[in-house]
Amino acid sequence: MKALLFKSKPRKRSPEELVRRVRDLLISVHRNTETRESKRQEKRSELEKLIMEMKIVLYGEGHCEPVPKLDAVHVFANLQKQQIKPRSTLIASDYLEQNLDLLDTLVKGYEDPDLAFCYGTILRDCTRHQVVAKYILDSEHMKELFDYIQDPNFGIASDAAATFKELLTRHRSTVAEYLSRNYDWFFGEYNSKLMGSCNYITRWHAAKLLGQILMDRANCSVMMRYVSSLDNMKMVMNLLKESSKNIQLEAFNLFKLFAANPNKPPEIVNVLVANRTKLLQFFGGFSFDKEDEQFTADKARVVEAISTLQSLNRSCGALDKREKNLTMACSV
Repeated sequence: MKALLFKSKPRKRSPEELVRRVRDLLISVHRNTETRESKRQEKRSELEKLIMEMKIVLYGEGHCEPVPKLDAVHVFANLQKQQIKPRSTLIASDYLEQNLDLLDTLVKGYEDPDLAFCYGTILRDCTRHQVVAKYILDSEHMKELFDYIQDPNFGIASDAAATFKELLTRHRSTVAEYLSRNYDWFFGEYNSKLMGSCNYITRWHAAKLLGQILMDRANCSVMMRYVSSLDNMKMVMNLLKESSKNIQLEAFNLFKLFAANPNKPPEIVNVLVANRTKLLQFFGGFSFDKEDEQFTADKARVVEAISTLQSLNRSCGALDKREKNLTMACSV
């Protein structure tokens, strides 16, 4: 009885000991050298406890019950911010640059419904490093992300969309270079799979993200190329006809870029002139419950731009067959 009452508490491991033991266990679990399932489970359980201890070292004692999956995510997130003094270099950046294959595992994590959120959270923490973002952008993983965004599992699709957005908005110069080099492939996929998705949420988020991308000054040349395409304008005009006010607003934010383009190609000018009456009628009644001064000013500029347009090269009555078909399709 005395022995039980005065039993000593287990000795706390130092941070160095924790790291060494976790490293050994991770190697062992990865290699899967144990033949007995009970032994493998024992090591996994010890690993979960050690990660919880590491979380306590980094964040202090918490009041919530431990959740092994999230403990690992929190520990990883904290490590992303650790610096090497006196250079103030991020430890994770140097490490990930030497171990980029880890990103392959993280992206593939979206194929596991139980762990997709954890993998996605860690992946987005990694993309704060430019070398990681560039690696993913230049890899086949971008094609995979387009597919994950369309996953029927809402959780996977939403998390993949968050990662996709992070990749295309954080490192502006890297993104601008990537979009310039991959313009045809990227926007072909973007327009068909995301903007043209049958899922309302996907279309809405895609239109909103596209606006952010095109209106970023770093992507000026990409934006000018995008708004010089008649097919792109046709798609945006069709989105203006959606019943969803959210999608209509994002479509308007895109359409105003076409209207404001000072170097509109003749085919775009002619289609806008041919649709002038219908467009002006549409924008005359185009409103939202919560309008701000910016929206009102933007709408006025779009109306003015369309009102003052003159057809180029030939009269509206001389539109070729292709432009006539597009005029009918683009009517709002």
